[in-house]
Amino acid sequence: MSLDMPPPVSVCILRLSAVGDVCHTLPVVRTLQNAWPDTRFTWIIGKLEATLLGDIPGIEFIIFDKSQGWKAAWQLRRALQARQFDLLLHMQLSLRASLVSRAVRAPLRLGFDRQRAHDWQWLFTNQRIPYIPRQHVMDSLFGFAEACGVKRKVLRWDIPMPPEAEAFAQQQIPAGTPALIISPCANARFRNFRNWRAERYAEVADYAAEKLGLRVILTGGPSEAEREYGAHIEAAAHTKPVNLIGCTDLKQLLALLQCASVLIAPDSGPAHMATAAGTPVIGLYASTNPERAAPYFSQRWCVNRYPQAMREFNHQEAASARWGTRVRDPAAMDLITVSDVTGKLDALLAARGRGEMLVDVTASTPPHPHPLPLGEGEK
Repeated sequence: MSLDMPPPVSVCILRLSAVGDVCHTLPVVRTLQNAWPDTRFTWIIGKLEATLLGDIPGIEFIIFDKSQGWKAAWQLRRALQARQFDLLLHMQLSLRASLVSRAVRAPLRLGFDRQRAHDWQWLFTNQRIPYIPRQHVMDSLFGFAEACGVKRKVLRWDIPMPPEAEAFAQQQIPAGTPALIISPCANARFRNFRNWRAERYAEVADYAAEKLGLRVILTGGPSEAEREYGAHIEAAAHTKPVNLIGCTDLKQLLALLQCASVLIAPDSGPAHMATAAGTPVIGLYASTNPERAAPYFSQRWCVNRYPQAMREFNHQEAASARWGTRVRDPAAMDLITVSDVTGKLDALLAARGRGEMLVDVTASTPPHPHPLPLGEGEK
């Protein structure tokens, strides 16, 4: 379907979380801004996610702090009680987000199609995007722009960077220094089903430092579990990486990713932040399907053990399973070997040596400022 409407005067975007998903959402908003230059955009966003995106010019951000429970919902309703928007883009599949959407007055309420509208989202919308099966998450979100009659994608992020965050990153990765960032944890749980083993990260870190001459930096959140993960990697590594786990906010992390040569991470927010930064990502995928959730520009660099994990742990074939099915056994990530990851690093180096683009970007994405060095056989 396509909404038969002129460019709206005002649009409300509802996407509260998570970090990776708001990174997927931003180029959709940029696409609509490009098509509708006179439209006012308001984005209801989570508190953490606002620390990354909340200073973008041309978008009004309203923070919803879910930790405050019903108080946050009351504050939002009060803030919006005298306002009406022409269009609500309800871009999050969760009951909490749908309840939040009740505070937004808009005659057109666009949500997901019935096949994908989990948690009864379809009860809170009156228009729906077309159903397209087996899409990448970002492509499914672009369905909102397409349903509004905007077909040309603008793959642009342009997230503002404070000078102090840039200075922090440049101190950690001086200009011209090839660097690998490892963001090892998918979330704050030590043995989350998407997390790879700490000792295997340590082997990769040693290979990158000793064989490839890369500066290796660990990043992650401030939780005790993530700090413990970093300590395990440090203890197992022969060449100690720089451990910044718990030492960065999201702006500083984005600045580091902009300065880095490559990121290694499981399916997690930093992988999609690296996409926004134009940095190649070696994604580690066994528990989730990279065809659906890989870093958008780095799908060729992903280690993909998802089909094998689906057969071994879920007793299903990935090609016929319900789209988005996860393998929730932590042992699934053990299917990824150290040589899988170092092989991708070597292949990435070889591609750079041949002059290939390391990320599949459009002209709207700036070239990466810190290309990887040549491999040993390419000098």
